[in-house]
Amino acid sequence: MSKERVIKALRGLGLSSVDVQVYIYLARTGPQKMREIASALKLPENKVDRSLKELQTISIVKASIEYPMEFVAMPFEEVIDLFIEVKKEQAKTMQQSREELLSSWKATIKKETAKS
Repeated sequence: MSKERVIKALRGLGLSSVDVQVYIYLARTGPQKMREIASALKLPENKVDRSLKELQTISIVKASIEYPMEFVAMPFEEVIDLFIEVKKEQAKTMQQSREELLSSWKATIKKETAKS
């Protein structure tokens, strides 16, 4: 898979461009400290810090307990599997609320038609 396809896939999963850069860097290099990541990517530390927090929130980056923390990326295969599960759950939720959504849509259309 080309790097562009990987980037496009990660962006399609809702990651920002900085998140993608940080994830790919960590996935390639292994455990790194925040300052090392910022230096290697030539990004401000505050942006890298924010990105690492976001990536930890969605569980694709983990931090060590020692100080200074080292960060490690979840393998790409597991990231794809995780997001497939998230998308399946979103589709299931949408399917379950389909009738309610359609009913709301029809009510909205009727109100708009009645005003005309």
